[in-house]
Amino acid sequence: MIIFLDLIQIKTSKSALFFHKMENQNTKPLSASAQAVQDKLIALGYANRVLEMPDSTRSAAEAAQAVGCDVQQIAKSIIFKASQSGKAVLVVTSGSNRVDEKKVRALLGEPLKKADADFVREQTGFAIGGVPPLGHVQPTIVYIDQDLLKLKEIWAAAGTPYAVFKLSPEELVKMTGGQVADVRVENIG
Repeated sequence: MIIFLDLIQIKTSKSALFFHKMENQNTKPLSASAQAVQDKLIALGYANRVLEMPDSTRSAAEAAQAVGCDVQQIAKSIIFKASQSGKAVLVVTSGSNRVDEKKVRALLGEPLKKADADFVREQTGFAIGGVPPLGHVQPTIVYIDQDLLKLKEIWAAAGTPYAVFKLSPEELVKMTGGQVADVRVENIG
């Protein structure tokens, strides 16, 4: 079998080379959490493929390095807790942006606070650093950074700090039912 790779996209990092190799051959089975995300994608009718990387994808910078994309193409999943209702609030933002909690509070209509690791796992079923934008065990209010809609393709966490999947911003909106909004801190200067 001959495998052709798009040489323009190949980066020099071992993770990016590993990624291209993974795209073109069978790999070992996914971990349980990554498989749960893959199963949810399939159940929703999406063909997106979950990939487990050899290097960490816990932070936006690590994920971008691992897949060989720009940090802005990483869809960061940040969970907050609504202070009055106790509901989980997921903000999916571009990897290069910071969330403006005041803007999210205004959208939500109630104060919010940062969620601790236990709350994140109870509400989503996943650990911090691997929270995907879908497949949560409890209903989640979702806001999506409008900056992500400017991109052709993005990458999201897929259940572990080593798993990701590629998708379009439009798929992200459809699969989460999230509200697209201005949620980023404005750059000053």
